[in-house]
Amino acid sequence: MNSPPCNQSPSNGPLQGLRVVEFAGIGPGPFAGMLLADMGADVIVVDRASDVRSGSPRMPLQRGKRSLALNLKHSAGREVVWQLLERSDALIEGFRPGVMERLGFGPEAVLARQPRMVYGRMTGWGQAGPLAQAAGHDINYVALTGALDTTRREGQAPVLPATLVGDMGGGAMFLLFGLLCALHAARQTGRGQVVDAAIVDGVATMGALVSQMRAIRYWSDDPAHNFFLHRSPFYDAFECADGKFVSLGAIEPAFYAEMLHRLGLTDVDAQRQYRTQDWPALRRRVAERIKTRTRDAWCAELEGTDACFAPVLNFDEAAVHPHNLARGLFVEVDGHRQPAPAPRLSATPARAPAAGARIGEHTDEVLSELGLDAEAIARLRDDQACA
Repeated sequence: MNSPPCNQSPSNGPLQGLRVVEFAGIGPGPFAGMLLADMGADVIVVDRASDVRSGSPRMPLQRGKRSLALNLKHSAGREVVWQLLERSDALIEGFRPGVMERLGFGPEAVLARQPRMVYGRMTGWGQAGPLAQAAGHDINYVALTGALDTTRREGQAPVLPATLVGDMGGGAMFLLFGLLCALHAARQTGRGQVVDAAIVDGVATMGALVSQMRAIRYWSDDPAHNFFLHRSPFYDAFECADGKFVSLGAIEPAFYAEMLHRLGLTDVDAQRQYRTQDWPALRRRVAERIKTRTRDAWCAELEGTDACFAPVLNFDEAAVHPHNLARGLFVEVDGHRQPAPAPRLSATPARAPAAGARIGEHTDEVLSELGLDAEAIARLRDDQACA
């Protein structure tokens, strides 16, 4: 991995020595950059000079990164990008297909000047296909793959948690996987390549287990015969006496028997767990039983047992749950709660999260590392090539 001499402060993490250029965007691209920075990569965000504002907030997705604010419509601003790319290992961009080409930084141009570059492209629909140029968001990409249909309930529209399945799961995580695969290949071959990470591709791949279950006839598209589709008495969220919810997920027979025992449903034959004709009546009994106590009372009874139980918590509640506190699942940075870096490595742990970079905060620092002196930086600023 290329690593030019520079004066940046040393960082922890297994990706020390890796430099990534992230073109400013929203959603999965910045999240992928944050995870790389958490693990020690030097992630430099090319922000727009026009976005620099006095007192701009520090964004959590920018933690661990540095921000270089440039005017890419100016030839001098574009030349700075080229100098940076020639000293970097990977690039992340999340624009519609063709935008980077119009800016002059498409993969063909970049790989011609930096053959080892791993060029990460993050889109919803992909670089090609009938929908490639269409606008869309997380819910649309998840819907097209069939994944949204797995969340339906009888008589209700499908629902899914905001941004988690598409943007973060099918998008950012597959972009990261592709980048690291391509970086590994580049170390062996000396040649970079393009990583076309489309959210629809990633979400479809995440459906591999469902595809397997359908292939072996373990999955039914009829909710009346599929415990995943919110019709069973043992795999769903149920309302408590205080209007809060708990989750049950006792799929295996031993855990199902434990659940019945803990709920006091000792007259139910645990051997009939998958007799779907029993589900409607037993589901009503489970729902009625759960509604006799508050969520906290059920936590006291079921949490930590093999009944496959967890309370449904909001973000504030999750932050103070004893298990999450013990694992340090969340950290406070700059007065705001954030998720801690994950996963956890024993020998080369992630660096401690710090406040996110403000737009343009590190412009002079990065320009100096590229070899520009104070006079040259002043000229760029006077010419409005940088902020």
